Amino acid sequence: MHVNPELFTTAPSEARDPREMAVYALLDGLGIPYTRCDHDYANTMADCLAVEAVLGVPVYKNLLLTNRQQTDFYLLMMPGDKPFKTKDLTAQLGCARLSFATPEHMEALLGAAPGSASGFELMNDREGRVRLLMDRELLSGEYISGHPCFSTSTLKVRMVDFRNKFLPAVRHEPTIVDLPRPDTD
Repeated sequence: MHVNPELFTTAPSEARDPREMAVYALLDGLGIPYTRCDHDYANTMADCLAVEAVLGVPVYKNLLLTNRQQTDFYLLMMPGDKPFKTKDLTAQLGCARLSFATPEHMEALLGAAPGSASGFELMNDREGRVRLLMDRELLSGEYISGHPCFSTSTLKVRMVDFRNKFLPAVRHEPTIVDLPRPDTD
């Protein structure tokens, strides 16, 4: 995968999808500084390792999940190197089995291309249908990262700005969850 080693602190100057440009406009409007890295389509955590090296921050897993009836939706933000087990999450939420939401749900609820979900797309969830879940480990990091609707750029912003400026502006309050790491015995 090719990653442009140049980092940017402004929106792209070339024309891009309006959904992506809206993320930059919102961050700029809120006075939230960001660093942007452009790269080839990154669909797996393995692809994201090269992006991590350039941005200097971990790239997180962002999973859009739903219940069996597809009536409740959750955006889970968690460390990229931590395995995800549904049972660990459902026990904390007190709900039945969760599964991955469809690409159509990702598009309709978050305005994100499949494989590109991140906390930034919560700006498109104006009806509040998606509940944000953040793994507690993320809170100890100085930065948060994610794609702006498409997996061809990755942004990093300070965690304090994400939690104290961005999330209130998009009317989402995170639910903090504790997902275990496997035993290292």
